[in-house]
Amino acid sequence: MNVMAFIESLFEQYGYLVLLIGLPLDFIALPIPGQTTLTYTGYLSYKGVLEWLPAVGVAFSGSIIGITTTYLIGSKLGMPFIERYGKWLFLKPAYLDKTRHWYGKYGNRMLFISFFIPGVRQFFGYFVGIIRVPFRTFALYAYTGAAFWVLVFVGIGYVFGEQWQFVFGLVEEYIKYIFIGLGCVLVTFFFLRWRNRSKMRILRLSKELDKRKEKQSS
Repeated sequence: MNVMAFIESLFEQYGYLVLLIGLPLDFIALPIPGQTTLTYTGYLSYKGVLEWLPAVGVAFSGSIIGITTTYLIGSKLGMPFIERYGKWLFLKPAYLDKTRHWYGKYGNRMLFISFFIPGVRQFFGYFVGIIRVPFRTFALYAYTGAAFWVLVFVGIGYVFGEQWQFVFGLVEEYIKYIFIGLGCVLVTFFFLRWRNRSKMRILRLSKELDKRKEKQSS
């Protein structure tokens, strides 16, 4: 049975429960393809098999359960647990190296981005728990990232309908470049915003200096 046939059979038997139970298993690193499941959920909503809003709500809940569970395991049991039992959860040593690399590059922002990177998504909750990232910081970035992740992939299935597999394949293939592009856009946006604020400050200072000079001359 291929992956899609497996996911289809799960939805036929369990409906929304696939999202509430299956997505946490994806985060724990068991072989449940989260992004494919979400996109197929959007397609089922497009066909009217599932309701869009409840599907998004249940998917978000499942994601929160999954990422929070891995965070708590990491913070309470630490690295010895991963080293001893990681192989049973399909947590390869390469995932740890990959996660360290991305976290070293982007810091806590990786809690948001990690949802879109297979291999990192499955390990990141454990990792930030192990290094004791404060729960509030974890929740702020991770829960926001979970919402965005769910909306993006459910949205692909819902918007593109019968073409969802083709579009999903393109997104999976080019997601790295998509995020690089988004990153460039955000960097440009914040740079322009900073530059405009700097110009406004300089103008205000210039006006204040002119007023002081006028007062001194009078």
